[in-house]
Amino acid sequence: MSADPDTILAPGTLAPDFSLNATPDQQLALHELRGKPVVLVFYPADWSAVCGDELALFNQALPMIAKSGATVLGISVDSVWCHQAFISARNLKFDLLADFHPKGEVARMYGSYDADHGYCKRSLYVIDKDGKIAWSYLSPTAINPGVDGVLDALDKLTSA
Repeated sequence: MSADPDTILAPGTLAPDFSLNATPDQQLALHELRGKPVVLVFYPADWSAVCGDELALFNQALPMIAKSGATVLGISVDSVWCHQAFISARNLKFDLLADFHPKGEVARMYGSYDADHGYCKRSLYVIDKDGKIAWSYLSPTAINPGVDGVLDALDKLTSA
């Protein structure tokens, strides 16, 4: 990882593998999804207004994302219990993974941890079927980056 705290992993980088809890008793590992694209959505907190709006947009875009065969995974430092309540309240149709303990370990591997505030930076990654980062984007914490960049990156993957 770069020494620059404002730098996230760049396209062309092999995506670091990880295993995080999706539920209290089930883990999901990135390598289990090899062979199809993966969208990682790092975000600060389940119940923040901007995060709720961002994840709602991804939920609405799932049919478009599904055309590429991609899996969407949200990641924050909230616990699996918090994630489950948030998924239920927002009717989300994709997994939220808990980078809870050790706090932010996966986000740190991706350059997506804000150590000053103790939460994930708002960053997006599109990982290709071979496990390489095809596209990445760091958004200011208070700004919802939307899904257009992700959809464009997935289009480029499927047309390549």
